Amino acid sequence: MNFTRIFNQLRDHINSIIEKPLLTSAVVLLMVTIVVISLSMPYYLKDFNSFWSQVLAEAHGMIFDIAVIGILLVWLNQNGQARQMIRFYKDEIDDFRLWESDEAAFRTVGNIKRLNRNKIFDINLVNCFLSRTNLNYVNLSGSNLNSANLMQSSLVEANLENTRLNQTNFENSNLNQANLKGSYASGANFKDAFLIKTQFENAFLIKSNFSNAYLMEANMRNCYLMGADFENASLYKADLRGAKGLTIEQLSKAKTLYLAQFDDELLDQIKTELHELVGA
Repeated sequence: MNFTRIFNQLRDHINSIIEKPLLTSAVVLLMVTIVVISLSMPYYLKDFNSFWSQVLAEAHGMIFDIAVIGILLVWLNQNGQARQMIRFYKDEIDDFRLWESDEAAFRTVGNIKRLNRNKIFDINLVNCFLSRTNLNYVNLSGSNLNSANLMQSSLVEANLENTRLNQTNFENSNLNQANLKGSYASGANFKDAFLIKTQFENAFLIKSNFSNAYLMEANMRNCYLMGADFENASLYKADLRGAKGLTIEQLSKAKTLYLAQFDDELLDQIKTELHELVGA
């Protein structure tokens, strides 16, 4: 009975040591040191100088191993762990795809920001639910957000350059000073969105909905705007020079065109037919 109790205590003590990596390493080092010094003692006593020169030679070899092999292994291990974590973040985004809940939205945003910290910007966010989230300053350049839901979200100064945003819902969101240059946003919903000083240059905005949007000082140069809806939109100081497919009928529904910039031919039409919208 006493033997069983002693054995259990010894086992628990050993397990407690094993659970502490630093203590385990110290114990192993102490045991190995005792064994090596015990076996080496005759050489210490017989020919210490010769033995010591061999120890120094081995020490130089150890330094080389640490400098080359050790650092290389650490680098490979860190890179492997980083790739595993990136794969994990992407898998979590896939897990929450199509799940319309606040938890799914915030978990996905967390994974986006972690991927950004790992220099990953091209992310598949098709059909992701990101409503009412904070995506200020994130970099999603080259990502795919087709049919994603970002209603009432904040994307101030976000980088969405060359991003696919077809059928994406930005209703009532804040994209002030965001970069959407060269983005593909056909059919995107920007209703009631804040787009002040937003960069749309060269973007595809075919049949996009800008009704009630705030486009003050927005850069829409050379954009494709066929069928885009500007009903009650504020285009104060917006730059629409070089816009393709933009018609006087679309602009007639805007709230204001005061100080907005257009190609000369379109500007002459506006001054003639929509002079009330370009007034102060």
